[in-house]
Amino acid sequence: MNVDDIVAEKIAAARAKAEANKRRRAALAANRQRGLALRHAQRLRNQASVRTTDGPEADAPSASTDTTKENS
Repeated sequence: MNVDDIVAEKIAAARAKAEANKRRRAALAANRQRGLALRHAQRLRNQASVRTTDGPEADAPSASTDTTKENS
């Protein structure tokens, strides 16, 4: 074997390894984005269900918890 052949094999192996790492990182990034999208959609569904079950009064503070009238 020639030294040039050994170097060429090492270069080919390094390129193959780099390409495999790129594919692996791309797959992980795609899975992460999918998971984040699912998490976000679930959070929006949960917020929507809280609003529909509690009504608009749940967002506004009630008069019984207002202490400004009691202190005047």
